[in-house]
Amino acid sequence: MKKVFRYVLGGLAAIVLLIAAAALFIQWRGIPTYDKPTLQQTVELTPNRVVRGKKLASMLCAGCHFNAETQRLSGKHMKDAPAEFGEIHAPNITQDARHGIAAYTDGELIYLLRTGVKRNGQYAPPYMAKLPHMSDEDLQSIVAFLRSDDPWVQPTPIASTPSQPSFLTKFLAHVAFKPLPMPAHVVPQPDTTDLVAFGRYLTTNLDCWTCHSGDFTKMDMLNPEQSFHYLAGGNKMPDNDGRIMNTLNLTPDKETGIGNWTEEQFIKAVKYGLKDGEPALRYPMVPYLELTDYEAKAIFAYLKTVPPVKNRIQRTAFD
Repeated sequence: MKKVFRYVLGGLAAIVLLIAAAALFIQWRGIPTYDKPTLQQTVELTPNRVVRGKKLASMLCAGCHFNAETQRLSGKHMKDAPAEFGEIHAPNITQDARHGIAAYTDGELIYLLRTGVKRNGQYAPPYMAKLPHMSDEDLQSIVAFLRSDDPWVQPTPIASTPSQPSFLTKFLAHVAFKPLPMPAHVVPQPDTTDLVAFGRYLTTNLDCWTCHSGDFTKMDMLNPEQSFHYLAGGNKMPDNDGRIMNTLNLTPDKETGIGNWTEEQFIKAVKYGLKDGEPALRYPMVPYLELTDYEAKAIFAYLKTVPPVKNRIQRTAFD
């Protein structure tokens, strides 16, 4: 009996040592590195693409990369990033040759936005948006904007502050969040006449679902609907003062979601931050003035088709 007991203890000790060794390896290795991108693609700059690209970048990129002091996409400390991911700094993505993204080819930018792999092969952690479902045309529009003469992207000689990812971020980057595959076929533009399908496209590609689902660590980037508590809220996000905000339930549940909202209420809330004349949004959620009424209407039409989830979210009250 004592011998069996010793064997059990020995086995447990071996398991503990293996776990400790794995943890030390992950901590030491940091964010994984993969093969460097080799995508050969050149994006044609057209006025329409630049305009479309700035609209998309305003809603997708500016929240993290726009620096209020420089008035450019020169990066900043993301104080509103969930603390469990570590200390996060969005890098400089202006056209600066040394500190920005001037060295990136168009193909490398597309590869990064699709897969999450940078030109040096390093993986961009989960808090960096990945766009596997965005149409080829919209993705090229973002690249065209980044290459344009718009003031937001003009060369700004500000060095990017390295992020300090937490052990959780390193762990997730090893076991849960890996580079996404490049699409094997052309990703077409959405059919804007199909209101629900268009709304799903916007909800997916404007990253609404990532914040408004239940857990950042349980996202399914390739199949968003399979994420934990998809669009049912519950993610905790700090504001710029470190106060924790709970993301709200956007499913059509009548008691805890938006099941009783009207289309007009939703459009005014998402575009202007107002519901029945009262403030409806609080930072880090900001009004999306860039959306047209039709686009906001499409998002609402799609949200009404999402399976309702009864998930009452307590809105944090501040003095």
